[in-house]
Amino acid sequence: MALKKGSLIELEISDMAYGGKGIAKIQTDNGTLIAFVPNTIPGQKVLGRVFKKRKSFIECKLIDVLSASPDEEALDYQPISGAPFMKLPIDKQQFYKKRNTLDQYARLSKVENIEEVFDEYISSPALFHYRNKMEYAFSSISYDFDKKEVIDDVFALGSKRRGTWWIVENLEKDSGIFDQEFESKIHELTNYLQETGLPAWHPPKKEGFYRYLSVRKSFKDNGLLVSLTTSASQLDDFDKNGFVQKLIELYGDRLKGILHIINDSQGERSYNDDNTYQMLFGENKINEDLLGLSFDVSMQSFFQTNPKSAEKLYQKVIDYTLQDKEYSQEDVVMDLFCGTGTIGQLVAKQTDVEVIGVDIVKEAIENAKVNADKNGISNAKFFASDVGKFLQEFPQYQGKIKTIIIDPPRGGISTKSLKRIIDLNAERIVYVSCNPSTQARDMLLLFEKGYKLNKISLVDQFPHTAHIEAVAVFNK
Repeated sequence: MALKKGSLIELEISDMAYGGKGIAKIQTDNGTLIAFVPNTIPGQKVLGRVFKKRKSFIECKLIDVLSASPDEEALDYQPISGAPFMKLPIDKQQFYKKRNTLDQYARLSKVENIEEVFDEYISSPALFHYRNKMEYAFSSISYDFDKKEVIDDVFALGSKRRGTWWIVENLEKDSGIFDQEFESKIHELTNYLQETGLPAWHPPKKEGFYRYLSVRKSFKDNGLLVSLTTSASQLDDFDKNGFVQKLIELYGDRLKGILHIINDSQGERSYNDDNTYQMLFGENKINEDLLGLSFDVSMQSFFQTNPKSAEKLYQKVIDYTLQDKEYSQEDVVMDLFCGTGTIGQLVAKQTDVEVIGVDIVKEAIENAKVNADKNGISNAKFFASDVGKFLQEFPQYQGKIKTIIIDPPRGGISTKSLKRIIDLNAERIVYVSCNPSTQARDMLLLFEKGYKLNKISLVDQFPHTAHIEAVAVFNK
């Protein structure tokens, strides 16, 4: 059996590792070789391409699923790359996520009693149609599921085929992840845009007109905010009013705003900071509620993708922050990397303790102040500052920071920044993570500096994917 880099190999998936990597075992003359194939399910037979080879294992890219797993269930949704485990029953999805994530903590952070400090596994309230934002790509290169081949010179709108940036699988019906009505009618919008005669983007050639279609949904009022990204070529031939009228015909008064973004960059992104946009209809915002607070959300701003599940995550953060209710009038809670202040406001709403939000991005802090004023939050203050300089700039908080809440990006916290956080000398740190691997790594330094893991919960915000989030509380 040839196992060189680039080789195609048929594999039977027998188990699943952390991050949704399927495990297959290959018998060789030198013993058993482990093969990892992302986004595969135990029981499947798959075709993979070797892209990394080591002595004891190889890593493969998934090329095709040759036969289904006995565990898979038939669903009347169109498969998309963003939901690789859609057909796996949710109880099995959760079993693998919990087992593999706790194993990851035990291995990387050396926590021997991880089961003892494990609090709970929090499921998403909705298993289908839970996302409030989707991005669809245009391409003149598509994949024909019937013929199982790539076809060129077409007009496709949908999700990118797994492992590619140039092939789009045309979305013909509801994927089960985003808004059911929007996706059920998207083929009508695709037909209309194709009939305009303007071409879909050709990623390898970097030419064409239609590039991306992005949609935000408000679960509060069922409103939709739609953004069409095009190149500037053939712009004079684009009937903006016709596009608006077609969307209104399809989705009626659900439409809150329609944007047109011009993006001539060579990169495969729908929006860059230097892009210009024009409002074709309505406003560039929708409104959403989280635990009784109201937030205006634009197309470009960050907001939790599964708001109903985010409420459960934030409530767990609040519970861990206020678990002992032993705050004096002098104590404060610091919401670090606070962004637009969502967590800080929610904590402030449920207690009379002073909450201070800190972020180095001035624009985010200004938004946080506006949101707090809008929500009538009087015991939250927001500061644009670097964590390492905060106590120098605001010495009045020296010795008063009882709890620090941190919610860093997927890459986790740099060692330098984490040391600065530890130097703030808080009694409690509540660490929210969208990447348990980096959180497990950061635990080692927290343990070294005298913090103990008190509780940890897992939050499943993205059913049918490998993603899992965690909330951990550390006490000195």
